[in-house]
Amino acid sequence: MKKVLTWVGLSLLSVFLLAACGDDGKSESNAPRGDEPLKVVTSFTIIADMANEIGGDLVEVYNLVPTGTDPHEYEPLPNDIKAATDADVLFYNGLNLEGGEKGWFFKMVDTVNQKEENIFSLTERVEPMYLTDEDGREEEINPHAFIDPAVGVKMAEDLRDALVKKHPAKSDEIQKRGDAYVQRLKEIDKEYEERISDIPEDKRILVTSERAFQYMTSHYGLKEAYIWEIDTEENGSPTQIKNLVEFIKTHEVPVLFIESNVDARPMETVANETGVSIAKKKIFSDEIGKPGDEVDTYVKYLNYNINLIHDELSK
Repeated sequence: MKKVLTWVGLSLLSVFLLAACGDDGKSESNAPRGDEPLKVVTSFTIIADMANEIGGDLVEVYNLVPTGTDPHEYEPLPNDIKAATDADVLFYNGLNLEGGEKGWFFKMVDTVNQKEENIFSLTERVEPMYLTDEDGREEEINPHAFIDPAVGVKMAEDLRDALVKKHPAKSDEIQKRGDAYVQRLKEIDKEYEERISDIPEDKRILVTSERAFQYMTSHYGLKEAYIWEIDTEENGSPTQIKNLVEFIKTHEVPVLFIESNVDARPMETVANETGVSIAKKKIFSDEIGKPGDEVDTYVKYLNYNINLIHDELSK
C-alpha cells in the first residue's frame, strides 16, 4: 500500500492534547451516560465495520487507517490524536498489524495517556502463525488472521464483550446484536469448509502476491504460495518471482490471484513466465472497500473471497 501520511511531531501533538484533555494533559474518563453513544476508535476498516455492526447507533466509530493506506506502518493525523484522546474504547488487531508494542498505534495511545482498561486487542485468543525469513527462520508474526472467518468469530465475540462491558446501560441491546453477528460469521465459517472441500483436491492451491492468507489456507486445507512474505519487506524481487514460478510449474497451479491493495506487475510477470492466467477479479486481504463499493463490509469481504476462490479453482 502507499504510504501517504507523515508522523505528527510531538510539539503539534501537544496542541491537540491540550485542546482535548484537561489542563494536566491527561485524558479523562469519557464513559457514556444513559443514552449517549460509546466513542469507539478502531485501528483499521474491518474492525470498524465489526464495531458498527455490533454497536449500531449505540456507538460512534472513528476509524484510523482508511482504505488504501498501509495498516502496518500508518502515521496518525491530528484528528486521529483527538479521537484517541476522547475515546471510551479503542480496538486494534494485534499480531503486529499495527507495528507491535513499539509501533504507531501504541505510540499514539501512550502519547494521549489513554487508560489501559480502554484498549482491547481482538486477537488475544488467536494462535499466532509466523512468516519465514530468507534462512527459513520463523521470527515475524503474520498479522492477517482476520482473513480466516473462524478468527473473525473470535474477534467479533471479544469486541461484543468489550462493548457490553464499556456500555452497561445498553448491554442487553449490544449483546443481542453481537450474538446475531457472531452467528452470521459462524455460518460463513461452515460455508468455507463446505465450498473448499468441493474444490478438486489437486486444485486446492491459493497463489497470491503476499503471504496474507496463511491462517485461512491452513485452517481449510489449501496449499499456499506467494511472491513475498509481507508488504513491509521486499516485493517482487527476481529471486521471489523465480521461486514462485518453479512452485507453479511443479504443482500445476490452475490460476493466480492478485490482491486489491498490491502492485499487480510482479504477478503479471509470473503469469507471463508460467502461462497461468490471473483471476478476472481481485481478492481482498488487508482491508474492505469504501462505503458503496462491492466489498464494503467484513461479511461481504468473506463471502466475496470464498466465491472467488471456489469459482476460480473449480474450473
